[in-house]
Amino acid sequence: MLPASVADTASLLAAGGYVADLALATTVHLALAMRRPLFLEGEPGTGKTEIAKVLASGLNRRLVRLQCYDGMDLAAAAYEWDHARQLMAIRIAEASGAADRHALASDIYSRAFLQARPLLSAIDPDMPPAVLLIDELDRADEPFEAFLLEVLADFQLSIPEYGTVRAATPPVVVITSNRTREVHDAIRRRCLYHWVDYPDAGRERLILARKAPGTPELLSAQIVAFVQRLRGEDLFKLPGVAETIDWAAALVHLDRQELDPAAVDETLGVLLKYQDDIARVKGAEAARLLGEAGTAAAPG
Repeated sequence: MLPASVADTASLLAAGGYVADLALATTVHLALAMRRPLFLEGEPGTGKTEIAKVLASGLNRRLVRLQCYDGMDLAAAAYEWDHARQLMAIRIAEASGAADRHALASDIYSRAFLQARPLLSAIDPDMPPAVLLIDELDRADEPFEAFLLEVLADFQLSIPEYGTVRAATPPVVVITSNRTREVHDAIRRRCLYHWVDYPDAGRERLILARKAPGTPELLSAQIVAFVQRLRGEDLFKLPGVAETIDWAAALVHLDRQELDPAAVDETLGVLLKYQDDIARVKGAEAARLLGEAGTAAAPG
């Protein structure tokens, strides 16, 4: 059963620990209701992949993940023939005196010899319904996108030696991109689109309350205020929500009740992942941001 309204969709996401704003909840709801792929772009660490995981859990569907990478081909993404077993079947048939080559060719290109990769697995009519996560599509080569068009448009896959495999229940498709390159318009046209931005302070506080519930209230407010200001700096890689959660967990592990300059400097490696960024922020700049954050986080 799919959620019947935007409010139901927001509740489904919230039940999985995902705090979505109204625009995102609306786009997710429309993608589910219209059976259209959902294309999510945004900076790394803003929660794009998590949406697919929460949908799979909330809809009680298996999660099929295709992690894209440079040089990925059809054999890794969709299907591959089990050539070793096919060769063995040919030798057994020859040894037994089978002479019908046409029948033999049909036998070795049957479903028993077809190895399903994520794209085929997600639309396999003999498998339970799925959420198909095509993660970081921008990391794959541009020609690979052509392989996806049939799956995204018709939820089917044509295999020359075998035939066409169609989904009995169309999968929920979530595509993510960190925008390291532009994804082709042919993909975008088949999808509903949403840019997943960094959350505002209020929503990030709610996220921390769900994902790091053991964080003291004052510390949580200071963490969010500091990270919000840090994202306004000219850094090579701004911290995402994932880093905010990790930082909160690290500070709680160190028994910190509130932020001070020493705590920030000692744990910047949890929040920032490049030495140039750490060197730029550490010390006086961190103290300045912390002072601003303390004012913003103060009660009342």
